[in-house]
Amino acid sequence: MDTPLLLLDEPTAGLDPDSSDGFVRLLRSLHRDLALTVIMVTHDLDTLFELSTRIAVLADQRVIVTAKPRDVIAFRHPFIEDFFLGERGQRAMELLREYPFAI
Repeated sequence: MDTPLLLLDEPTAGLDPDSSDGFVRLLRSLHRDLALTVIMVTHDLDTLFELSTRIAVLADQRVIVTAKPRDVIAFRHPFIEDFFLGERGQRAMELLREYPFAI
């Protein structure tokens, strides 16, 4: 397995919080040690904000924005406002303060 690219589809779906945290640690170490580029499809905002340096958001049957997490959150669109800035999104965004690489 000597690939520079890893594709993941909802990798934390169904995981309990401890397993999800373990996945995040594993993915971080793989990224660091193997210089992998990871493309991940997820609705898990905690994992998204912990791992992402760039986010592409799909809405209205197209990609509406691709940017750093803070720039995505600032993008004016009803889907962004509901998904990222709702109560659940606000809790997950606390991670941006802890992981400045995502800024």
